[in-house]
This record gives sequence, structure tokens and C-alpha cells, in this order.
Amino acid sequence: MLTNKEKKANDILKILEKLYPKTPIPLSHKDPYTLLVAVVLSAQCTDERVNKITPLLFKEANNPKKMVKLGVKNIEKIIRPCGLSPQKSKSIHTLSKILVKDHGSKFQKILKIWRIYLVLDIKQPQ
Repeated sequence: MLTNKEKKANDILKILEKLYPKTPIPLSHKDPYTLLVAVVLSAQCTDERVNKITPLLFKEANNPKKMVKLGVKNIEKIIRPCGLSPQKSKSIHTLSKILVKDHGSKFQKILKIWRIYLVLDIKQPQ
């Protein structure tokens, strides 16, 4: 059973999908996980810079398990050019741990919310 917030989010998503059926996503990504990481990196950073850094990061770790193994300090070194690297590296590491622990069970809900932000061109909520 959906909560009022979930129902409202689903309704908004349906409306946006009708209005913008083929909205291009400016962040380079290969799957929902890499898109989520790219969105985290996009806070206070240009999409162009994110698209330069993500290939370096995803060469080392392109899925949640590998990202957890990479560790916060190594993530931070790679993403430093995006700015706010101490907090972003912790966020990426923590969300990866959650995804590994929950086996992605909550990931689809998270992805729906992020898709709404992307369609509306809203940067990551703080």
C-alpha cells in the first residue's frame, strides 16, 4: 500500500513522463547506479566536469560492491575535482553500502525520486 507521499510522487512522475517522454539526461551513465553516483557528484559542480570524472571513478568501481571496497579515501581522491569531495565521497560510499546490504530493494524508489529531480533540473537535495 502506497503512502500519500509515494502516491503523489507517482502521480507527478506520470505527468512528467507524459510532458517529457524523452528527456535527455546530461550526465553520462551506463545504468541506474552510475546515474545515481553522477547525480551525487553534480551538486555544486558542472555536468561537464562530472562527465570528466565519472569515467575515472567507474574504471575503479562501477557497482556498489566495488565502490564499498574502494573506500571513502580513494573515492575522495578521484572525485576531488568535482568539489565537496569529503562529503560526496562519504555519501557515495554510504549509499553503496546501503545498496549492497539491501540488495537493491529500495533502489527503485530512490531512482524514481531522482528521476523527478532530473526531469525538473533540480540539483541534489541537501
